[in-house]
Amino acid sequence: MRAPLSWLREYVDLPAGVTGREVATKLIAAGLEVETVDQLGAGLTGPLVVGRVLAVEELTEFKKPIRYCQVDVGDANGTGEPQNIVCGATNFAVGDKVVVVLPGAVLPGNFAISARRTYGKLSEGMICSAAELGMGDDHDGIIVLPPEYEPGTDAVELLELRDEVLDIAVTPDRGYCLSMRGIARETATAYGLPLRDPALLDVTAPGEYGPAVDVVDTHGCDRFTARAVTGVRPEARSPIWLQRRLQKAGMRSISLAVDVTNYVMLELGQPLHAYDRGRVEGPIGVRRAEPGEKIVTLDGVTRALDPQDLVITDDSGPIGLAGVMGGAHTEISDAHDALVDPVSGQAEGTRDIVVEAAHFDPVTVARTARRHKLSSEASRRFERGVDPQAAPAAAQRAVDLLVLLAGGTAEAGVTEVRGATAPRTVTLAADLPDRVAGVAYGRESVVRRLQQVGCDVSGTDELTVTVPSWRPDLTDPNDLAEEVIRLEGYENLPSTLPRPPAGRGLTEAQRLHRRVGRALAGAGYVEALNYPFLGDAAFDRLGLPAADARRRTVTLLNPISDEEPALRTTLLPGLLGALRRNDGRGSHGAQGGIALFETGLVFRPSGDEPAAVRLPVDARPSAEEIAAQDAALPAQPLRAAVVLAGAREQHGWWGAGRPASWADAVEAARVVAREAGVEPEVVADRHEPWHPGRCAALYVEVAGERTLLGHAGELHPRVTKAFQVPARTAAMELDLDVLRRASPGAVPAPRVSTYPVATQDVALVVPEAVPAVAVEAALRSGAGDLLESLRLFDVFTGEQLGAGRKSLAYALRFRAPDRTLTAEEASAARDAAVAAAVTATGAELRA
Repeated sequence: MRAPLSWLREYVDLPAGVTGREVATKLIAAGLEVETVDQLGAGLTGPLVVGRVLAVEELTEFKKPIRYCQVDVGDANGTGEPQNIVCGATNFAVGDKVVVVLPGAVLPGNFAISARRTYGKLSEGMICSAAELGMGDDHDGIIVLPPEYEPGTDAVELLELRDEVLDIAVTPDRGYCLSMRGIARETATAYGLPLRDPALLDVTAPGEYGPAVDVVDTHGCDRFTARAVTGVRPEARSPIWLQRRLQKAGMRSISLAVDVTNYVMLELGQPLHAYDRGRVEGPIGVRRAEPGEKIVTLDGVTRALDPQDLVITDDSGPIGLAGVMGGAHTEISDAHDALVDPVSGQAEGTRDIVVEAAHFDPVTVARTARRHKLSSEASRRFERGVDPQAAPAAAQRAVDLLVLLAGGTAEAGVTEVRGATAPRTVTLAADLPDRVAGVAYGRESVVRRLQQVGCDVSGTDELTVTVPSWRPDLTDPNDLAEEVIRLEGYENLPSTLPRPPAGRGLTEAQRLHRRVGRALAGAGYVEALNYPFLGDAAFDRLGLPAADARRRTVTLLNPISDEEPALRTTLLPGLLGALRRNDGRGSHGAQGGIALFETGLVFRPSGDEPAAVRLPVDARPSAEEIAAQDAALPAQPLRAAVVLAGAREQHGWWGAGRPASWADAVEAARVVAREAGVEPEVVADRHEPWHPGRCAALYVEVAGERTLLGHAGELHPRVTKAFQVPARTAAMELDLDVLRRASPGAVPAPRVSTYPVATQDVALVVPEAVPAVAVEAALRSGAGDLLESLRLFDVFTGEQLGAGRKSLAYALRFRAPDRTLTAEEASAARDAAVAAAVTATGAELRA
């Protein structure tokens, strides 16, 4: 909605110095969306005057029409002599009044005017078009003014070229602001000034002898007012002030009758329609369309009607789409459109007009407009809610303007069809706005603000609020509370943080999820978030057998990509795709390699889930329906996965680097498990997509049972080739839900002993088939309570040990909490650990 400030001042006595931007600031604070404030006539300086064309000389030696004109501009040029002006427009004649800009003036766009020679003549100014004055985009011809204006009259004031226009984006709940009346109401409230309501008119009461109206569908049309004006002059044109207001509001002038209806719609928010009474056959009716009916609308399009369309009819059939657009059959024609009577020689345009002001059902109008792809200014207003009580005032205003401007006579008869409607009342606790906003407004402020909205308020603690007819959006107490808060000022609301109730916060699963992410980031991994979609091609590249449970997926009905129509059952395809892209673009980390991690849900259907139920949309689902919907969902475990390739430790002056290996993937699993206070059991395994000789399964104890946590190791060469990632890429994937269930709970803080540590190194020779974790477990069990930590620091194989044997060197740290250990105590603990390892694994102490 475009609201000229000059028009707004007719209804609100704004201070003289108030600018459009200041008004916009007030309206924005009141909750309206003012997008721009257009400065019309910015940079325009005179002299710009009315001129009368005295003579026209046609210059025929040029390829296009050129006219050399003498124009009387009165005393505006200081001499009283005619101005000689070269002009290329041909839509004026001798005697016409035009707009002339004289030398020294500056037009919009910093276009300075001076006397200059052109086409062999001296041109002393310019005859202006609407586009050159910033009045519109019409370049077709210059402006021809009505004959009553004297030469030399200031055209800047006459054409209201200087103004400010507020461009307001009206939200669907503020339909009343699609009118100057609604915007003026908000402006008056914002400035604390009285409102001159343009709808407060002396309206002629309904009576007999008005235009015949028959409303069949009272649901679609609950109010219909019809007035008639006779003896209208077809040649009457819209005055300049009316044209300019329409132009500033973003509408073009068409004819006087149409301009009047558009003007009243902009002023009061009530759409109107004018019918040529001579073309209306019988009474005007309102009903639903019948099958097979058609209508030619004002845009010249023949439209097939739907039985749900609400139409305006006469005896010939539909003559308009109610609330959307009128029909061409009863269109108003002025003297320029009408045929000339061969006898009288006068144009026979529309002389008798029927004005319609009705209130239509918003939903019906909206559906009709969308069904026919025909959005109009009227439909936009009806869709958002039009004041049903404004119809008689709007009809009266249109009739008064037609009588004043077109010389018509208003018929005494007024037809009004009104359905049974009652004012809507809402009960509101007086302190509800206080409780919603957290601000003590008080009852007096609440009542005052509601009255400014237009409500009638009664009561003390419980307020009975009668909602005004122009606010159909106010339906419950919270709507009224919002109005109070809005008018009191959103900027006055204090910034207070919510106070959560004690005992709440992140769940244990959420805390573990965050700890895992921080731990992996601290270990040098970069988080990569991937789409949770994949296709069968990903399973093929992973080398999964046909019967693998990971191939059982949940398929989407509307996938983003047909190549990835299913929800993921593993995190690895997405991570490997990210690894391939980063490696291909040379995006390696600080260590020279790439290490990525992701935590997220996977979707593992069992195939036994029941079919999902279709939930209702007109009511809240029942507990049974929600439970049935939950039962149809697949299992969605939370997973953590890593992939790494390239250098794990960069080569430099500090020493040789080290490539990433399967051991780093296993260590990443241990890093994750330690965040839950769990030490997983690492066992050699064969599991796709890992290398059969470099794959580890990790187990934890859950409720006394040994449970698979996940896998880690080096990927199979066929997998790395299929995903186009570096050879010997390693990966790990764990189930965080299993890890959480295996967690003993809160991790106890360690006791820090003040006594020194005693370190003992031991090297054990074992068969190559014996895993290091088994040796480590035996050492821990034999060392007893004095063992603080144990670390494998060397693995050696060679001819000295013999074929099929390896040496594992461990550093054992012993410490007592209450004393300094003696060398004998530390040695005894070490010997006990070695003895346990020898017994459990057949190890031999290496000399």
